[in-house]
Amino acid sequence: MQKVLEQCYTTVSLTFACSPPTGYALEKKIIKSKVGQKVGLPCCHEIPSSESLHNYRVYWQKNITDVVLAYAEGKILSDHVQFLPRYKNRTEMDPRNLTLWISPVEILDNGSYQCVVQHLKYLQNSFVLCDERVTLFVTADFSEPNITAEVSANTCESTEMVVRCSSHGGFPKPKISGALNNVSVVWNVSWVSESLSLYNVTAEVRLNVTKDVEFTCSIEYDGFAKSTTLLLTTNFCVVPTVPPSYNVITASSIIIVIFLLAVILAARYLLRHVCSCCSKPWDSVEEGTRECTELPVSSQVTSETSFV
Repeated sequence: MQKVLEQCYTTVSLTFACSPPTGYALEKKIIKSKVGQKVGLPCCHEIPSSESLHNYRVYWQKNITDVVLAYAEGKILSDHVQFLPRYKNRTEMDPRNLTLWISPVEILDNGSYQCVVQHLKYLQNSFVLCDERVTLFVTADFSEPNITAEVSANTCESTEMVVRCSSHGGFPKPKISGALNNVSVVWNVSWVSESLSLYNVTAEVRLNVTKDVEFTCSIEYDGFAKSTTLLLTTNFCVVPTVPPSYNVITASSIIIVIFLLAVILAARYLLRHVCSCCSKPWDSVEEGTRECTELPVSSQVTSETSFV
C-alpha cells in the first residue's frame, strides 16, 4: 500500500487536489440512502489501535472544493470559511475508522465525497495515506400514483376521456408508464421540480373506451416502483323515446272524445227508459201495471172454450 501512496498539493488551505499514480485506479464506492435516514460514508483508512486521532489530519470534502468535516491533531476544525454551513450539526466522524456520518440525509447531500488522511510525520513532504472518493446517491420516495379520468365526449359507440396520473415529492427523476389492459400507452408528461431537487410528475393521455377496462399507472425510480390501477367505466348510451307526431295525437283525441260522447248518450237513454214510469201519477202506474199483468180477452175466451 505504501508504494501507491498519492502525492498531493494543497490548493486552498484545507482543500486538497490529488491525482492517482499511473496504473493505479481508485476504487469507486457508491452508498445509497433515503431522505431522512442516517448514512455512513466509509473512509479508506483506519487508525491502528496503537495510535490515536491526534497523530492525523482528516478531511472530508465534497466535490473536491467544499469541506464537510475536518480534524487536525484530534480536534475538529469548524471555523474555516470553506466549510459548508448546511452540514453543521448534521455530521460526525468515527475516531477510529474515520467514517463520516450524516443525519438526517437531505437531497442536496447527493454527490461525490473524498476522505483525505494525512499522518503528521508526512506533512513536510505533503504525502497522504489515503484519498478515496465515495459517491452518495440519495433517493426520496414518490407518493402513490393518483389516477383521475374525465369524460370529454360520449356516444353510443365509445366514451372519450382524459386520463391523468400524478405523483410528487420524489427523487431522482422517475420513469412514468401507463397500460390499458396491459397494453402500453403514450403519455404527454410534464415535470415540476420543487425544493430545488424533489420532483412532481403529471402524465396525461386521451383514450377512446368502448368497454370497461383497467388502467394502470406506474412510477419507477432507482430500482423502486409504485403503481395504481383504476377501472375505467363507459357511460352506456340511452336512446331517448321519440314523441308521437301531431297528427297521431289529434286523431287519438278525436277517437277518445267520440267514445266518451257515445257512453254519455247511451247512459242517458237507459236512464230515460228505466225511469219513464217515475213521471206518471200513482193510479196510472197501477193501471199500467195491471194491464201488464192481465191476459188479453181473446186469450181468456180461448181458454174457457177449451175447458168446455
